[in-house]
Amino acid sequence: MLTAANVADSDPAASLLREVPTEIRFVLGDRHYNRDELRALCAQDGRLLVTIKYGKYPHTDDGVEVRRVFHKLRSTAIENFNEHFKGIFDGHGQVPTKGLLATQRFALGAILVYQLALWYRFEHDLELCVGLKAFLKAA
Repeated sequence: MLTAANVADSDPAASLLREVPTEIRFVLGDRHYNRDELRALCAQDGRLLVTIKYGKYPHTDDGVEVRRVFHKLRSTAIENFNEHFKGIFDGHGQVPTKGLLATQRFALGAILVYQLALWYRFEHDLELCVGLKAFLKAA
Protein backbone atom coordinates (compact mmCIF):
# COMPACT_ATOMS: atom_id res chain seq x y z
CA MET A 1 0.00 0.00 0.00
CA LEU A 2 1.43 3.34 -1.02
CA THR A 3 0.35 6.17 1.24
CA ALA A 4 0.97 9.88 1.33
CA ALA A 5 4.39 10.91 2.63
CA ASN A 6 2.93 12.25 5.88
CA VAL A 7 1.40 8.86 6.83
CA ALA A 8 3.50 6.64 9.08
CA ASP A 9 4.27 3.22 7.58
CA SER A 10 2.81 1.52 10.62
CA ASP A 11 -0.60 3.24 10.28
CA PRO A 12 -2.00 0.97 7.50
CA ALA A 13 -0.27 -2.12 8.96
CA ALA A 14 -3.36 -3.37 10.82
CA SER A 15 -5.53 -3.43 7.69
CA LEU A 16 -2.73 -5.03 5.67
CA LEU A 17 -2.23 -7.74 8.30
CA ARG A 18 -5.83 -8.81 7.83
CA GLU A 19 -4.93 -9.77 4.24
CA VAL A 20 -1.96 -11.96 5.22
CA PRO A 21 -2.65 -15.70 4.80
CA THR A 22 -3.26 -17.56 8.04
CA GLU A 23 -0.30 -19.88 7.34
CA ILE A 24 2.11 -17.02 8.02
CA ARG A 25 3.38 -17.43 11.59
CA PHE A 26 5.98 -14.64 11.85
CA VAL A 27 5.47 -10.99 10.90
CA LEU A 28 8.66 -9.01 10.52
CA GLY A 29 8.72 -5.25 11.00
CA ASP A 30 10.84 -2.23 11.79
CA ARG A 31 10.95 -0.60 15.20
CA HIS A 32 7.93 1.57 14.30
CA TYR A 33 5.75 -1.55 14.01
CA ASN A 34 6.44 -2.42 17.66
CA ARG A 35 2.97 -1.29 18.75
CA ASP A 36 0.49 -2.89 21.13
CA GLU A 37 -2.27 -2.81 18.48
CA LEU A 38 -0.19 -4.76 15.95
CA ARG A 39 1.16 -7.17 18.56
CA ALA A 40 -2.42 -7.96 19.71
CA LEU A 41 -3.64 -8.40 16.13
CA CYS A 42 -0.80 -10.84 15.40
CA ALA A 43 -1.42 -12.76 18.63
CA GLN A 44 -5.14 -13.02 17.84
CA ASP A 45 -4.22 -14.89 14.62
CA GLY A 46 -1.52 -17.02 16.25
CA ARG A 47 1.31 -15.00 14.76
CA LEU A 48 4.41 -13.58 16.34
CA LEU A 49 5.35 -9.98 15.59
CA VAL A 50 9.14 -9.75 15.35
CA THR A 51 10.44 -6.17 15.62
CA ILE A 52 13.45 -4.34 16.91
CA LYS A 53 13.01 -3.69 20.61
CA TYR A 54 13.28 -0.34 22.27
CA GLY A 55 15.72 0.04 25.10
CA LYS A 56 19.37 -0.24 25.96
CA TYR A 57 21.54 -2.71 24.05
CA PRO A 58 22.49 -5.45 24.25
CA HIS A 59 19.09 -7.05 24.74
CA THR A 60 19.14 -10.30 26.73
CA ASP A 61 15.54 -11.54 26.45
CA ASP A 62 14.57 -14.93 25.02
CA GLY A 63 13.78 -13.52 21.55
CA VAL A 64 17.03 -11.72 20.89
CA GLU A 65 18.59 -14.46 18.74
CA VAL A 66 15.40 -14.95 16.71
CA ARG A 67 15.20 -11.20 16.03
CA ARG A 68 18.85 -11.13 15.04
CA VAL A 69 18.35 -13.90 12.45
CA PHE A 70 15.15 -12.42 11.02
CA HIS A 71 16.54 -8.91 10.77
CA LYS A 72 19.71 -10.15 9.09
CA LEU A 73 17.55 -11.89 6.48
CA ARG A 74 15.40 -8.79 6.13
CA SER A 75 18.35 -6.47 5.68
CA THR A 76 19.85 -8.61 2.93
CA ALA A 77 16.56 -9.21 1.12
CA ILE A 78 14.19 -6.28 1.51
CA GLU A 79 16.65 -3.44 2.04
CA ASN A 80 18.81 -4.47 -0.92
CA PHE A 81 15.72 -4.70 -3.11
CA ASN A 82 14.47 -1.27 -1.97
CA GLU A 83 17.81 0.35 -2.79
CA HIS A 84 18.07 -1.46 -6.14
CA PHE A 85 14.52 -0.50 -7.11
CA LYS A 86 14.97 3.14 -6.08
CA GLY A 87 18.23 3.31 -8.03
CA ILE A 88 16.63 1.99 -11.21
CA PHE A 89 13.56 4.22 -11.06
CA ASP A 90 15.23 7.32 -9.58
CA GLY A 91 13.26 6.88 -6.37
CA HIS A 92 15.65 8.86 -4.19
CA GLY A 93 14.25 12.14 -5.40
CA GLN A 94 10.83 13.52 -6.11
CA VAL A 95 8.60 11.36 -8.31
CA PRO A 96 7.45 12.86 -11.64
CA THR A 97 3.79 12.82 -10.57
CA LYS A 98 1.46 14.99 -8.53
CA GLY A 99 -1.17 13.63 -6.20
CA LEU A 100 -1.51 10.33 -4.39
CA LEU A 101 -3.45 8.46 -7.09
CA ALA A 102 -1.01 9.41 -9.86
CA THR A 103 1.93 8.49 -7.64
CA GLN A 104 0.34 5.13 -6.78
CA ARG A 105 -0.08 4.45 -10.51
CA PHE A 106 3.53 5.43 -11.16
CA ALA A 107 4.79 3.10 -8.42
CA LEU A 108 2.58 0.21 -9.57
CA GLY A 109 3.75 0.73 -13.16
CA ALA A 110 7.38 0.72 -12.04
CA ILE A 111 6.83 -2.54 -10.14
CA LEU A 112 5.19 -4.12 -13.19
CA VAL A 113 8.01 -3.02 -15.50
CA TYR A 114 10.59 -4.32 -13.00
CA GLN A 115 8.87 -7.72 -12.81
CA LEU A 116 8.53 -7.98 -16.59
CA ALA A 117 12.20 -7.14 -17.05
CA LEU A 118 13.24 -9.77 -14.51
CA TRP A 119 10.98 -12.33 -16.17
CA TYR A 120 12.45 -11.55 -19.61
CA ARG A 121 16.00 -11.81 -18.30
CA PHE A 122 15.22 -15.09 -16.54
CA GLU A 123 13.63 -16.58 -19.66
CA HIS A 124 16.73 -15.62 -21.70
CA ASP A 125 19.28 -16.89 -19.13
CA LEU A 126 20.60 -13.38 -18.46
CA GLU A 127 21.85 -12.15 -15.09
CA LEU A 128 18.80 -10.86 -13.28
CA CYS A 129 20.04 -7.67 -11.68
CA VAL A 130 23.39 -6.83 -13.26
CA GLY A 131 22.85 -4.11 -15.86
CA LEU A 132 19.11 -3.98 -15.26
CA LYS A 133 18.92 -0.17 -15.21
CA ALA A 134 20.71 0.10 -18.56
CA PHE A 135 18.51 -2.70 -19.93
CA LEU A 136 15.35 -0.81 -18.93
CA LYS A 137 16.59 2.54 -20.23
CA ALA A 138 17.41 0.94 -23.60
CA ALA A 139 13.94 -0.59 -23.91
